Amino acid sequence: MIARRLTVHGRVQGVFYRGWTVETARALGLNGWVRNLRTGEVEILACGEPDAVKTLIDRCRSGPPAASVTHIDVEEAEPERHASFEQRPTA
Repeated sequence: MIARRLTVHGRVQGVFYRGWTVETARALGLNGWVRNLRTGEVEILACGEPDAVKTLIDRCRSGPPAASVTHIDVEEAEPERHASFEQRPTA
């Protein structure tokens, strides 16, 4: 299992990005969380099999139809155990 922390930049709030991320991550069998940041970005912690995490990162570059992603910062993170993939409150 690996974990990656993503910070997604662009027009990613108010466009169903968090809901889309939850659906996409769960379909890939990942656990972790997604939340809006007060600075306008979306933060994601994705934990799971390396191929599934990579697939999520690739899909996040586009996101849902209304999103406009300019770039994503990806950092290694410590894996956390979560029951599933959840949406968290804004931080």
